[in-house]
Amino acid sequence: PEVRAVKLGGLNISEFCAFTVGQAARAVETWTQAAAQRQIAEQPLQEVRSRLGFLKDVGLGYLTLAREALTLSGGEAQRIRLASQLGSRLVGVLYVLDEPTIGLHPRDTGRLLETLKRLRDPGNTVIVVEHDPDTIRAADHVIDIGPGAGHRGGQVVATGTAAEIARHPTSLTGAYLSGRLAIRGPERPRPVDPAHALTVRGARANNLKAITVAFPLGAFTAVTGVSGSGKSTLVVEVLQKALLRRLNGARVVPGAHERVDGLERADKLVEIDQSPIGRSPKSNPATYTGALDPIRALLAQMPEARRRGWGPGRFSFNVKGGRCEACEGRGYNHIEMHFLADVWVPCDVCEGRRYNRETLQVTFRGKTMAEILDMEIADALELFAHQPNIRRRLNTLAEVGLGYMKLGQSGTTLSGGEAQRVKLAAELGRPGTGRTVYILDEPTTGLHLDDVAKLLAVLHRLVDEGNTVIVIEHNLDVIRTADWVVDLGPEGGDAGGEVIATGTPAEIARHPRSHTGEALRLRLG
Repeated sequence: PEVRAVKLGGLNISEFCAFTVGQAARAVETWTQAAAQRQIAEQPLQEVRSRLGFLKDVGLGYLTLAREALTLSGGEAQRIRLASQLGSRLVGVLYVLDEPTIGLHPRDTGRLLETLKRLRDPGNTVIVVEHDPDTIRAADHVIDIGPGAGHRGGQVVATGTAAEIARHPTSLTGAYLSGRLAIRGPERPRPVDPAHALTVRGARANNLKAITVAFPLGAFTAVTGVSGSGKSTLVVEVLQKALLRRLNGARVVPGAHERVDGLERADKLVEIDQSPIGRSPKSNPATYTGALDPIRALLAQMPEARRRGWGPGRFSFNVKGGRCEACEGRGYNHIEMHFLADVWVPCDVCEGRRYNRETLQVTFRGKTMAEILDMEIADALELFAHQPNIRRRLNTLAEVGLGYMKLGQSGTTLSGGEAQRVKLAAELGRPGTGRTVYILDEPTTGLHLDDVAKLLAVLHRLVDEGNTVIVIEHNLDVIRTADWVVDLGPEGGDAGGEVIATGTPAEIARHPRSHTGEALRLRLG
């Protein structure tokens, strides 16, 4: 109470920290001081104004000042650190940023690029790992690495300005920058019937303003809007949880809303997020997609396995018998570090191979089970070319752009985007119902333009089979190929939560109040 009794501009510290960055910046501008107070307060207030300005410049004007750090996304935390560096006014510094545009609306990408240039101009060096074409075009110098991924990459394909990269004959990035390759949607627009839809009525969770939104069934819907406009609240907290309660009987409480109409028209929900596919090295793409079961069955049919009377269980690293008992089939041992993060180290008995010596005497076309798990998916497709049950499952991983990944790669080493695509591949390998609702939150995170094209082809194939795909997305290539767009805004935080526009991408592009529409107009020309 004593601290809250001190007020500045009529506000105590708790009231001020409850403001969003944008609200706080406007409040500070209204404060007036007497001459004596001004002499004391001028310099600190100037610091407050500039730091709030830096946070707005990196697209975080919607965050409240008292927001807990643990609730921030990785992209938000990275941009806060960037804003703090702007305030330091250091020179001669090397800054390295890993995909700073993650979770950023195209409207704010331009402001972020101006911020990075302000970091550079005093004499600093800024290195950015990025897939966003606008960021690549804004760079002074581009280093393009490839030509593929995994062992097919690791080479410098081209260096130079963005224009020089675009002219390079073998650069995949350059082919998309120049327009020689392009991300395309369906050849013919799908007819959309907003009446045949899942309709959320009266959604008022978090910053949503009692909105009613229809998500057409059998269509590809993109939910757009600036950061903090309420996209995740609407789709994940309200619609997804309502579907979970209805279809799965889950004990979850959806965000505040009146009702959701049309739930009886869907029979399955698949939520494909970026959470890890497992917390142990035993989790990997082969186990998650079910490809390991037919591989184990195949090895059990080999003459050496049949002579010894071994079944598929011998080749499981979850069952005693064939696995290395020193690491219990993990290939790694868990070492607890009392004052540091725990670490996994390769098993010194099997040297990471997971299986004992006897089991590894069984081979298929010269490959042991350990060698198969160590193969990249693209190479495994060739090995199992005449095994349709295995090839079908592996092909789904290749279709979503993961051909470079090893079959047995530990789930703990996958990025969020990779984990999301493994989950999508697993769903593709299962028989579809034609009435499934797929929900994805920013599925293009961490993807190269060519991988985005592959992902979109898979998602549109799901829709062609009669399913419904709903994506929360900022990527303009995804938005412009959607059948239907729900655009929220107009801003983030308390200034968001309204439906700005709904319709086809072309209709959104013509909307005068839509920030997404403005970005689409520039992209569509």
